[in-house]
Amino acid sequence: MTSFEPFDLPTELELGAATSATQIEGGDTGNSWFEWSTQPGRIADKTDTLRAADHWQRFAEDFALMAQLGIKHYRLSIEWSRIEPEPGNFNSAALASYRQQLTLLRELGIEPLVTLHHFSNPLWFERLGAFAKCRNLHYFIAYVSYIVRGLADLCSQYITINEPNVYAIMGYFAGTWPPGKHSVGLTLRVMRHLALCHIEAYRLIHEIYQDKPVKVGASHHLRIMEPYKPNPFNSAGIGLVSWIFQEQVVEAAMTGRFPFPIGYGAPLGRGRFYDFIGLNYYSRDCIRRFGKYNDPSRATNILGWEVYPEGLIEISRKLYNKYKAPIWITENGTCETDDNRRIDFIYQHLQAVTEAAVPIERYYYWSLIDNFEWAIGEQAPFGLIGVDFETQKREIKKSGYFFSEIIRNHGVTAAMIEKYQLAAPTQKQS
Repeated sequence: MTSFEPFDLPTELELGAATSATQIEGGDTGNSWFEWSTQPGRIADKTDTLRAADHWQRFAEDFALMAQLGIKHYRLSIEWSRIEPEPGNFNSAALASYRQQLTLLRELGIEPLVTLHHFSNPLWFERLGAFAKCRNLHYFIAYVSYIVRGLADLCSQYITINEPNVYAIMGYFAGTWPPGKHSVGLTLRVMRHLALCHIEAYRLIHEIYQDKPVKVGASHHLRIMEPYKPNPFNSAGIGLVSWIFQEQVVEAAMTGRFPFPIGYGAPLGRGRFYDFIGLNYYSRDCIRRFGKYNDPSRATNILGWEVYPEGLIEISRKLYNKYKAPIWITENGTCETDDNRRIDFIYQHLQAVTEAAVPIERYYYWSLIDNFEWAIGEQAPFGLIGVDFETQKREIKKSGYFFSEIIRNHGVTAAMIEKYQLAAPTQKQS
C-alpha cells in the first residue's frame, strides 16, 4: 500500500528525461533495428522504426515542450548509422544536425547527456558481425572519436554504451532482438567486447578533453532478484542469474577486471573507468529455480513488470558501497495506459530516492515522449508527453505536469498530493 506524504528531494538531486535515437527519430533505414523491424513477426504490433515519433524533423517542437515542463537535463543518443553510413565514411551533415540539436538544448537551458550506443548498429557493422567479432571493435572507437570531437564544444557528459547486458542477452541469447541468435557463448563474448569498448571509449574521451571538464560512464540495467519462495534451489538460481545477467559485465566495465565467465585478468589494465555510476532501474524478478516470476501480491505495469521501488534503494546502496561514486539514475519509468499509475510510479520511486542515503545526483525519467518500444512497437506508452503516431500530434500528459511540479518544488507538496488525487493505494493491475 502506498502512503502518500509530502517529501523533499535531496539537495544534490537534479531531474531530467531520456530518449534514444532509434526509438523516436524515424527516417533512417541504415540501422539494424529498421531491418529487423521490417521482417515479419519481429514486432508485436507490426510497426517499424521508419516512422517512430518523427523526432529527427520535430526535435525543436519536442525540446520546446521539455523546456515548458522545466526539465533541465536531457539524455539523448546518437544514431551511429546516420553518422557513419558506410565504414570510414562519416556524414558531416548528420553531425551538423546533432550539433543543431545540442545548440538548441543549451539555448533552452537544458544540459545534454549524450549516449553513444543505444542498441542500434549501422547495417554494415551488423553484417560484419558487430560486437561478436573482436576485429570489429576498432570501428566503434573510430566512431566515438569522430562524434566526440565533433560535439566537444557543446557537450561535457557521455554514456558510452547503454545496457551492455540487455543488448547481449536479447540479441544473442533470447534472440528476440537483432541479430536473433541463441548462443550462450556468443552472449558472453559480446558482453566481454562491450566492456572492452567502454574502457577504450572512456579513455579516449578523457584524452580528447584533456584538462577540460567531462564526465563519462556506462548505463547498466540492474534488477533486484529475490527468491520466489525461500529454498536452496531458488537461492542458487538467484546467484547464477544475477552474476551472468548483470554483475560480471558491470565489474569488467567499471574496473577493467574481467571475471569468469566473460574473461579473466585485466586485458586493458585495471583502473576506475567511470565518473558516475549509471543505473537503469525498472523492476524486480522473483527467481524460482532458474526462471523469473512476479510476486502475485505486487502491482505490475501493462508489460507485466513488477512495480518495486524498494529495489531502487537496495541497488543504489550496493553500487555506491562497492564503487564509491555519485549515482545517476539514467533510466526509470513505466509503461501505462492509465496515466494516474505513471504518476503513482514516479511518486514512489522518487520517494525511494530520498531514503537511499547515498549520493544520487541525477534522475532521468524514461521517457520524455512515447516511442517505438523495440520488439513491442508503438503500443507501449512510457512518455511524459503522449504521441499520436498517425498524426504525430504531441500532448503533455498529466504525469508530465506532475513531474514538472516536482522539479519546480524540488519535491512533492501537500497541495500536489491533493491536486493529483494521490490518495488511493496501488492496486495490482490485471
